[in-house]
Parts: sequence; structure tokens; C-alpha cells
Amino acid sequence: MKLSGWHIKNNMLRIVEILDVKTENPFVKTLFFKDEICRLAEPGQFVMVWIPGVDEIPLSISFTRPDGSSSVTVAEVGEATRALTRLRVGDLVGVRGPFGSSFRAAGGRALIIGGGTGMVPLMMLIDKLARKNIEATVIEGAENSSKLVFLEELRNMVRDYGIKVFFTTEDGSYGVRGLATDLAESLLRREKFDVIYVCGPEKMIRKVYDFAKAHSVDLQASLERYMRCAVGICGSCTIGKYRVCTDGPVFDMAKLREVEEYLGAFKYNERGEKVPV
Repeated sequence: MKLSGWHIKNNMLRIVEILDVKTENPFVKTLFFKDEICRLAEPGQFVMVWIPGVDEIPLSISFTRPDGSSSVTVAEVGEATRALTRLRVGDLVGVRGPFGSSFRAAGGRALIIGGGTGMVPLMMLIDKLARKNIEATVIEGAENSSKLVFLEELRNMVRDYGIKVFFTTEDGSYGVRGLATDLAESLLRREKFDVIYVCGPEKMIRKVYDFAKAHSVDLQASLERYMRCAVGICGSCTIGKYRVCTDGPVFDMAKLREVEEYLGAFKYNERGEKVPV
């Protein structure tokens, strides 16, 4: 595969300093840093973050600030993410990217659905829609109140832009009791939406895909797969005929139809083995 000059520039590793660390919940932190390329990222794009002596992992860009800083938001789930959540202001990491496709801000009424840390790539999109005065309804779902993220930022958007935000928790400890997809389908039965944006566990995305088809609503979904290279060479992130790192991570309805048999069914692990999603 021949890489363009743009890919080569973005793929160069840059060392950045952690400028700020914000705790989102007991399991999730947002790390801010300054990088001239990352600050130009589009909603839904991701970076490869190198933790010296540990590993390199893909993370969605969660925010870009007016001061030129950008951020990644990370949940502690393994060795690399544990190391990231323990970083402090002044520590150094490496970044490559941003990579991949992004969400397109369509007109009309938008429904945004995020499951857990699936909210991360959606936050820049929500801000972009709000600033364009696009009518947006947001549903954030989590297992319980301690796993919700970005509560402060979403409340500020409600205040500043008048967007609608609903929270669901499986145990009923915050917001509506139940799943984000249950509330979303209920809203779709009562209201008309022109586009749905979604990110979260793939089985949740599959559910959203099925009822988006049933209600004839356009859909853009951010998928997650195991990634090594981020530039389409290794093939570890394959879904059907596509590679999530270069053809995604954001897929529109047309592409999702082409990989329908794989969506929510199986993926490849770090050893290249086919495993259930």
C-alpha cells in the first residue's frame, strides 16, 4: 500500500506533554495535550497513543479546545489504558494521527446515541451540530451512574445551545432505567429524525442499525476493532471488505449494509483469530 504525503505526515510520531488531566468517573480520565495536527481533527477521528515502555493503542479524540489543545479520553481496561490513566501533568506520550473517516454533520433533526465510552467520539460531533443550530437529541447509556461520562459538558450544552439530553442506566441509578437503545427506539416511534449517529458496544450498534433500517433513517456509526498500524497495512481491523482504520472508523448506512453479516457478529483478536463480538 502506497501512503500519500498527508498519511506520512500524520503517521509521524510526535512527543507531547500532558497539560491537564480530568477525571470523568472512577474508571475514565481525559488527558489534554497540544499538537498542531491533532487540533485540526474532525469529529470521530482517532489517534494512536504511544505509552513509553508499555504499548501503543488507538483512542478517539474527545475534544479540541480554543487554546489549541486536544484530548483523548480513556477507560482503564488493560495494561496500556491503566498506564495512561495514571499519567500526571508534565508526563510525556507519543501521538500519531489523526486517522480515519469522520462524522458528517447532516441537516435536519439528529439523534445521537452513545453507550458508555462510546460517547467519546461523539462529543466533538454534538458540539459541531449545536454550533450549526442543528436540532440534536442525545442519549447516553451506561450500566450505572458511576460509569456515565461528560455529564458537565452535556449539561453545559443543554444550557448554551438548548440540545436535548437523556441519560439511561441499566440499574436505574441515574436518568431513565433501561438501555439507551430502548429509549432511542421509543423516540423513533414518536418523533421523526433525519439521521442517527451512534458509537458504543457493537451489539448495541447492530441494534441501532436494525431499527434505523426499519424506520428508514440515515445512520452513521463509529466502529471499534483491534488496530496495530492505523494505516491499513496490517489488516487486523478488518470488517468484511473494509478496514476500520482507513475506511472507518465512521461508516455510513451504505457501507454498513455491505458488512451487515459481520456487524455485531464477530471480529479478529490480536492473534488474528475470528472471535464473537
